[in-house]
Amino acid sequence: MKIGLFYGSTTCYTEMVAEKIQALIGADTVELNNIKHVALSKMADYDMLILGLSTWDFGEIQEDWEAHWDDIASVDLSGKIIAIYGMGDQIGYTEWFIDAVGMLHEAIAPQQPTRIGFWPAAGYDFIASKALTEDGAFFYGLALDDENQYDLTDERLNDWVSQILQEVGQLL
Repeated sequence: MKIGLFYGSTTCYTEMVAEKIQALIGADTVELNNIKHVALSKMADYDMLILGLSTWDFGEIQEDWEAHWDDIASVDLSGKIIAIYGMGDQIGYTEWFIDAVGMLHEAIAPQQPTRIGFWPAAGYDFIASKALTEDGAFFYGLALDDENQYDLTDERLNDWVSQILQEVGQLL
């Protein structure tokens, strides 16, 4: 299975997580794509996509994703397996925690890709998030807060990568 990891990263944290994911799964399996330099149309080259982005300020999308936001609808994601991870600050921006994950989830939903990697919302302290499932029990992807819970990032990342690999295995 060919996996493309597409990310946008202003402060390098989302990129560092992308590199950790690549190391956990294998550099021969996961190809990194910084969307600042790669068109989203390249997503068509992969069977599975891992999408990484951060939420800025009051629920805003990271600038590299924002620059390509209108392109998402034109990328054929049907038949793709997609997992999302997001970076946010649950204390400083407690009413918008990883909103960009929810916005990306909504942007790709019309194409009905197979979504995996939903992550439990327990263990976080925030008021609101567009990234929550309807029942509020899960985020639409892995939620990382390097600002307030840095000590949990590697454990969450390891668990999530194991989870998505298991979910892919069940699909195949």
